[in-house]
Amino acid sequence: MIGRPVARAGRRGLIGTAARTAVVAGTATAVSGRVAARQQQRATGQMAEQQPPAAQPPAPEPAPAASTGDSIADQLERLGALQTQGLITAEEFAAAKQRLLGL
Repeated sequence: MIGRPVARAGRRGLIGTAARTAVVAGTATAVSGRVAARQQQRATGQMAEQQPPAAQPPAPEPAPAASTGDSIADQLERLGALQTQGLITAEEFAAAKQRLLGL
């Protein structure tokens, strides 16, 4: 075996050791990142189960037509605007409309 470099059997060189270390470190980082993400998801899920759903504030009650001096049409327009903005539901709009009309 003339002209062939002599290699040490069973030992890695400096570059081989550095490459192996980089692979091990990269794998450890990836695994720890996934574990942390999974723990965060579990904690968020547990917190959501423990907390009661947020209660919505009651819808504003329209004032009777006689007390404000506004016409019924003006108040119905305001109620329609509140419904369009999403501040009151269709059921709340219908109930307020019946109160205004005296039905």
